[in-house]
Amino acid sequence: MEPKILVPIDDSATAQATINTITSLKEQFPKKITLLYVINTDQLAYKMIPDFHLEMVKENAKKAGKLILDRIEKQLIESGFTPESLLEFGVPRSTITNIANNDDFQLIVIGRHEGSGEIRDVLFGSVANYVLHNAKCPVLLF
Repeated sequence: MEPKILVPIDDSATAQATINTITSLKEQFPKKITLLYVINTDQLAYKMIPDFHLEMVKENAKKAGKLILDRIEKQLIESGFTPESLLEFGVPRSTITNIANNDDFQLIVIGRHEGSGEIRDVLFGSVANYVLHNAKCPVLLF
């Protein structure tokens, strides 16, 4: 039985580098990989957006997330993978961790952003750092 692997992505160079690394090491990974794109609800909670526009903003965010997932799926399929995709609304770090923990993933492969703030966030990125310390399964950082 192949391990169940979760790969959280966004539209960053870090996420693309993670996918490029996975495809370059395709013999090391199972063919089935689950991609996860989380639409950050904290960013949608901007106070200046009128309520009647919020649904439109959410729908556009969902379309943008789907485009990113489709692009990455295509790249993985061309490399011989059979990706599955999840598109969720939430706070990325907790949503990633909850999905990994609740759906019994055996590995999370995540890119780390260089950030600012505490030393651990500079080294690992705040989302990756949170996932690293709160996921039940191993986390592979790129």
